[in-house]
Parts: sequence; C-alpha cells; structure tokens
Amino acid sequence: MLTRRALAAAALAALFAAAPARAQQRLDVVASFSILGDFVKNVGGDRVAVESLVGPNGNAHVYAPSPGDAKKVADAKAVFVNGLGFEGWLERLVKASGTKAPIVVATAGIKPRERAGDQGQDHDHGRADPHAWQSVANAKIYVANIRDALIAADPAGKDAYNANAAAYLAKLDALEREVRDVVAKIPADRRRVITSHNAFGYFQDAYGITFIAPQGVSTEAEASAKDVAAIISQIRKQKAAAVFLENVTDPRLVQQIARETGAKVGGTLYSDALTGDKGDAPTYIDLIRHNLRQLAAALVG
Repeated sequence: MLTRRALAAAALAALFAAAPARAQQRLDVVASFSILGDFVKNVGGDRVAVESLVGPNGNAHVYAPSPGDAKKVADAKAVFVNGLGFEGWLERLVKASGTKAPIVVATAGIKPRERAGDQGQDHDHGRADPHAWQSVANAKIYVANIRDALIAADPAGKDAYNANAAAYLAKLDALEREVRDVVAKIPADRRRVITSHNAFGYFQDAYGITFIAPQGVSTEAEASAKDVAAIISQIRKQKAAAVFLENVTDPRLVQQIARETGAKVGGTLYSDALTGDKGDAPTYIDLIRHNLRQLAAALVG
C-alpha cells in the first residue's frame, strides 16, 4: 500500500511529466495561401501550427472554400490574409465561420501597385495588384506584420517570434542581394518576357525585368482574342526574349503566343503558390531563386 509520501511523490512526478506537453502546445493559426503560410511558419517556428487554406500549386484566384475551411478559421487564434483583394472569397468564409480570431492583413504598410492596362478586368481585385510578395522588400514587411500579430496573440512567445523573424529577415536580405546581382548580369535589352497572367508587377518594378501578360492580375479573367492579338503585336515590336508558363494557369495560351511569335519557351515560373515538398519551390526563398534561375537561363543570351 502506498504511503502518503509515495502518493505525493507520484502526483508530483505526474505534474512534471505533463508540464512539457502543455509547454509544447502550439498556437493554431490559418494562412489564406501557401506563400503566406511559409512566412508564418518561419516566424512562428515551433510555437505555431499553421494551416494554409489554398495549398501547394493551388490557385487562390478561383478557390472555393469548403465547410472544413470554415471550421479551421473558426478554431484559429489568428487568421493571416494577403489583402489587396487577393482573396475574393475571404469575407464570406470569415462570416460563415463565425470566428472571433483577429484577421491579420499581411500587406499592411505596403504601397499597392496599380495594375496596368484594361486587359483581363477583375472586379474582385479592383485596381490594386495583390501580388506584393514578388518583391523581396515587400516580403520583409509581411514578416514584420506577422511577427507583431503573433506576439499580440501569444505574448509569452515574444522573444521566440522576435528571434525567428530576425533570422528570417537576414535570409531575405541575402536573397534581395542575390536577385539584384543576377539581374544585373542580364543585358538590358533582353529584360522582357511573357507570362500567363500579370503576377510579376512588383518584381518588375523592384528589379527591372518587364513582364508582358495576356491576362490581368487574376486567372479568373480570360484574355479575349483582341487581347491576345494585341499581346502578339506588342511582343513582335518589343522583341520579348522568352515566354514562361506558371504553375497556377493553363499553359495553352502562352504556348499559342510562343508559336505565333517565335519566342523561346523559358520554363515554369511560380507566381501565386508554392509547390509540394518535392517540387522546385517548397518555400518562398526557393520560389524566388527558382524564378531567378529560369529568367537568367532564358535571358542571358
């Protein structure tokens, strides 16, 4: 029969055994799409469990949320979104979920780029181009916003979130230098390419490569025959060096344009989504580096 002292010792041992489990309980958060989810994972580290609603190779422009998504949002302690009209379905999802979690707009503080031209009109986006992550400088603003939101949701993790964010920001600084160094080696008269939809405007403004797209900023909008004819004419006049496919769009339009203009097909660029773990772009840094390699290989003639 156990003595009182033995019972007390057993209870104390059980308490200490349970403590690590409680300490390891992670903050459940939701990110609207895979690139944003990667930012949150880098800042959150082991303290955060991240669910990305639109997963690898998913197209957030045409995404249809499920009842399971509503439950994820309802259970989350914070919901991270891109904003700038990127998630046209988000307001309905948040309302359906009844969540009390803060909705964190990761692009807060970024100056929106006005999308160019009248091609591929998309009423959900309005005039703002939502693809702000294509500039590494903007990615650093995403990270700072995520860090501050996680600290607000989990003050006990402040030191960890600050340290994780600082380490990741240092990697982004190195990535920014890498992008500029590679682009500097591309002849200025060859820095013109064609892509499936206009997702690279922030990259263009930051690094000086011109992207021509037959679709607007959303893949929901189909380019008309008139739009395609205008693009073909523009490519012939400007002598675009290469055309690129994307992992979230139908390749046939770009392939048609390549046939009619004689431009080189340069490969696949990743715009709105990461790949799976075994793909070319399982993280944001991998995505930027992959795109950079593809551009340099096609444009350095």
